[in-house]
Amino acid sequence: MSPVPVKAGETLVEKAMEHVRSRIAARTLVPGAKLASIRSFAQTLGVSKSTVVEAYERLGAEGIIRARPGSGFYVVGHMPPLSLAELGPRLDRAVDPFWISRQSFETQDDFLKPGCGWLPTSWLADDAMRRTLRALARAPSERLLDYGAPMGSIALRQHLSRRMGNHGIDAPPDQIVLTASGTEAIDLVCRFHLEPGDTVLVDDPCYFNFHALLRAHRANIVGVRYTPTGPDDEAFAEAVEAHRPKLYITNSALQNPTGAILSPLVAHRILKIAEQSGLVIVEDDIFADFEHTPAPRLAAFDGLDRVIHIGSFSKTLSASVRCGFIAMRRDWIDDLVDIKIATRFGGDRLAGDMVLSLLQDGAYRRHMEALRERLAVAMSRTSANLKKIGITPWLEPTAGMFLWARLPEGLDAAVIARKALDEGIVLAPGNVFSLSQSAGGFLRFNASQSLNERLYRTLERLMETEARRRS
Repeated sequence: MSPVPVKAGETLVEKAMEHVRSRIAARTLVPGAKLASIRSFAQTLGVSKSTVVEAYERLGAEGIIRARPGSGFYVVGHMPPLSLAELGPRLDRAVDPFWISRQSFETQDDFLKPGCGWLPTSWLADDAMRRTLRALARAPSERLLDYGAPMGSIALRQHLSRRMGNHGIDAPPDQIVLTASGTEAIDLVCRFHLEPGDTVLVDDPCYFNFHALLRAHRANIVGVRYTPTGPDDEAFAEAVEAHRPKLYITNSALQNPTGAILSPLVAHRILKIAEQSGLVIVEDDIFADFEHTPAPRLAAFDGLDRVIHIGSFSKTLSASVRCGFIAMRRDWIDDLVDIKIATRFGGDRLAGDMVLSLLQDGAYRRHMEALRERLAVAMSRTSANLKKIGITPWLEPTAGMFLWARLPEGLDAAVIARKALDEGIVLAPGNVFSLSQSAGGFLRFNASQSLNERLYRTLERLMETEARRRS
C-alpha cells in the first residue's frame, strides 16, 4: 500500500481525519457504523498506528465518533445535510444547474419563460384529462385508495410494450417497471448501478438535471462533446478508456438541449465501445412522442442488453400526473423493483390508470398529432425571430420544442440571462447544460414559450447594450 498523499500544509493525522469525514459525508459511513480497526485503517492509508490513534481521538473530541471499550470506534451524531451546491465546482448562480428550474418555478406568472423545459398549460390536453378524472372518480375504491403493484399496472405495461415495439424495441411487459417520472427512473437506475465515486459519462451539452442528480449520487461526471449526429465517437472512446465509466446517460432522439438526433452510424460505434468496455447506457427517451418520424434507438439496436430505456409522459401530457417507465434486461428487474419498494414502496396507481385511459381511448394520439403541428409552427417562428436579431440556431431541429442557439460573438449568455430576469424573462444560459463550461455563448429556447414579441425586443436591446459596454 503506497502512503496516503498529503496536501501542502496538511499533516497525516489531518488527512486521516478528512478521510473519515468524507466517508460520512458520502453516506458510506452512517450513524452507528463501526469504523475500521486502528491496525486495518493504518494499513489502508499507509500510515502508522499512532497516526490513526490520534486521528480517532480528535474525531472523538469533535463528537463525530465514539469509542466503545472492547468493541471499537463508531460513528455518532447526525450526518451533515446534503448540499448539492457544494458537490461540484462553485459556479455563478446564473450558470448553476438549479438556476433555470428555480426561476421558472418561483417567478411570477406574468414572467416570460422561454428558458423553461415544459409546454404552456394551454397547449396540454386539459379537457381530456378532466374527462378521465371524472371517469376514474366512479371507479372502485381500491383503484383510488390502494397501493399499486411495485412494477405498476400490467395493462399499461402491455400497452407500453406495444408502443416501444413501434420503435423497434423488444420490451415484454415483464421487463418494464413503471415510475413516477423520467427523473425517478434515472434515479432508480443510479441507485441500482452506482456507488459513490463511480464515473458516469454525459453529453456536453446535456440536460442540466443530469448533473444535479449525478452529484446527489456522488458520482464522478465526465462530459463528451455532442455533435449534430450524436456524441463525438472518438472522444467517447477516449473517455471510456481513460475513466472506465459505469454508465452513459443520453437522449437518442431530440437531444436536450440541442434538438439533435443520433445517427445510425454513431449509434453502432457507441454500442460497440460499450460492449467492449462493459459500459451500461441509459437512453432517456422522454421526447419520443414529439417526433414526426422515429429516430434510431440504441435500445432497438442493442435489444436491452447493455441499454436501459426510459420514458415519461410529463412533457406531453401533464407534469402533475407523474408517470414514467424503465425497460431493461430481465435479470436486473427484481433487484430494481426491490430498490423501488425500499425508496417509495408502492406504485402510482391513479397516475398509471389515467395515462392508460388516455392512451386507449385515442385522446392522447389526437392530442399529440395536434401538438406536433403546433410545435412545428412555433419552431419555425422562433428560429426566424432569433435570426433577425443575430442569434444563430446551432441546427434546425426536425421536431420537439428546443432550439439551441448562439449569441453574437463576444456576448456571455449568463450576463444576458441575469439582465433579462430583471425585465421579467427567464432564459436558459448555455453553461447550465455544459459540464466543461464551454457553452457560454449559447441559450436554449423553448419554442412553445418563445412566441411573445417582447422577448425579442428585450433580447435585441440587452445584446446591443452589452456589446457597447464591451467595446
